[in-house]
Amino acid sequence: MTDRPPPAKLRRPFDKGRDVIRTIFMLWPLLLAGTASASLEVHIEAGRQPLTGRVSAFEIRLVDEHAQPIAGSELTLTPLGRWEMEEGRSTPIVLTSDADGRVSIDGVSIGRGQGAFRIRLADGQQAEGRVRTIAALWTLLPPLLSIALALWQRQVLLALAAGVFGGAWLLHGDPMHAFLSGLTDFVVAAVSDPFHASMLVFTSALGGMVGVMSRSGGTHGVVDVAQRHIRGPRSAQLMTSALGLLIFFDDYANTLLVGNTMRPITDRMRVSREKLSYLVDSTAAPVATVAVLSTWVGYQLGLIGDGLESIGRGAGDAYTVFLSSIPYSAYSWFSIFLLFALILQRRDFGSMLPAERRARRGDGVLAPGARPLADDIGQSLAPAEGGRRRAHQALLPILTVIVVTALALYFDGRSSVLASGGAASLAESGLRDIFSAADPANALLWSVMSGCVLVVLLVVGERTLSLADALESWTAGAKAMFPALCILVLAWSIGGVCEKLGTANVVVDAATGHVSARWVPTITFLVAAFLGFSTGTSWGTMAILMPIVIPLAHALPVEAGFPAAAAGGILLASIAAVLSGSVLGDHCSPISDTTIMSSMASGADHVDHVRTQLPYAMTAGTVAVVFGSVPAGFGISPWITLPVGALVLWLVVRQLGRSSEAA
Repeated sequence: MTDRPPPAKLRRPFDKGRDVIRTIFMLWPLLLAGTASASLEVHIEAGRQPLTGRVSAFEIRLVDEHAQPIAGSELTLTPLGRWEMEEGRSTPIVLTSDADGRVSIDGVSIGRGQGAFRIRLADGQQAEGRVRTIAALWTLLPPLLSIALALWQRQVLLALAAGVFGGAWLLHGDPMHAFLSGLTDFVVAAVSDPFHASMLVFTSALGGMVGVMSRSGGTHGVVDVAQRHIRGPRSAQLMTSALGLLIFFDDYANTLLVGNTMRPITDRMRVSREKLSYLVDSTAAPVATVAVLSTWVGYQLGLIGDGLESIGRGAGDAYTVFLSSIPYSAYSWFSIFLLFALILQRRDFGSMLPAERRARRGDGVLAPGARPLADDIGQSLAPAEGGRRRAHQALLPILTVIVVTALALYFDGRSSVLASGGAASLAESGLRDIFSAADPANALLWSVMSGCVLVVLLVVGERTLSLADALESWTAGAKAMFPALCILVLAWSIGGVCEKLGTANVVVDAATGHVSARWVPTITFLVAAFLGFSTGTSWGTMAILMPIVIPLAHALPVEAGFPAAAAGGILLASIAAVLSGSVLGDHCSPISDTTIMSSMASGADHVDHVRTQLPYAMTAGTVAVVFGSVPAGFGISPWITLPVGALVLWLVVRQLGRSSEAA
């Protein structure tokens, strides 16, 4: 029996179509390979937003259809618009991508709407892309928008959020992408920054500590003790200022400790919250700027050292140069002197005068309709009626925070010096070197946690509060800081937006040009003030200007043939102008983190704080220009101009000021 072949399978009409579809699916890789140019994708990345008509740098990243980088490929970039190349370069540009498919392009200036280009690989693949540029003046929009909205609508959260969103819109060009980028690239990035995160924890924990102190009656006990020595508003303000000068080693610790400690005392003595926040703000950064031992010194010395190396001097001279520049920091000295002139003469002027008279009349330490930046912890966590008010339950934790901060700065800096240079380096290091090497964020965290643990142990051990009540009070105090923390995060975020847009570079470029060497300190001071005002950061302003100012202040006097002494004075005055000018801008800016923290610690309306402090800051700034930077540029010693400027400020208060005690 033989095998028979199987019967032929009948083919239905749709079988042919199915075969065609199967064939297409089998051949689709070959078909796509035949149109390889469609698989090349070009992504534009820029560290800063390219500006129209200015030399810019950006990166191109090449990927295939699977989002895999096209690495090690030679390519030719041909501009399709109006690009101006630096001298020695021409188009088209021949480049090679790295392992990540990236190609860096720098030294090009792109005209408005002229950012189109074509990429062609060696194997014939090609694609087109476009670099988006914006006009330089638009980079000023985010900070100016935030400042204007804050002063107009008195809604700081709204103003800062508008600045962040507006800046992200400028960067990306469409509102939806701007909203997502504003949240992820700036707000989340600000929170996740290690130093910023440490400051948020420190501020919250300090609020919790104050909450326990208030609930236990410790804060009220301090007020009772202080009333034996404080006879009125003037002595309360003097004590606030003295405490601000005492805590000179860190501006954040100064602001938060002085504001929270003195607020119940100044409230009892009918000192307005606007005046308290001014006292706190004016004894924080100005003091830290000229202190020979502080958390600022290490940062400032690093910037000065880098600048000195660029002019051929060793970075080891940085501390000597810094010490020599301290007398030239006119604004820092004049702002402190103005503060004491106002207190001693019992006079105020500008918008601070009606605020102080309102408080003296008993109409409230806050203006009607004011929105304090932090909830009044003392009112929301008042002690039980009839309970004992033990002052040491507040004084000991506060003293612990101060002492542990100083000790932590020392031991942390000591460990850093030991780890970097060994025992020999530690033996050669002085106290200044050790403090400069410390991490202030760690020191502040250790100190506030020590204070929190101590206050809980005190109130529970002395049976003032139960453990549950103490922990509830701590949580309530920390929650009271939440609105201020939100504003602080947005202030950091708008700083990130300004950095991405290159706002600072635009300001600096507009200010630099052909100037006389004698006017370098004055121009530097004004630029630093405006830059600090626009960006809300004194440290950022210092970092931007110091590398530019030191070579400029060194070269111009030499080119003009000035004697060595006169040239050295201009250099010192210019360095001091960067440091003190950035503090002036920081004081005047409603988007400054230290200004926000002063309002927060004092329980003041932030816009009221900025509005009332501005006339005083501008007065000290004007005197600093007339009797500080200008005379320094013409070789007049600061030991002559500082006393003269102090006398002028005293007379200004005498003539412009009116009695704060008058009804």
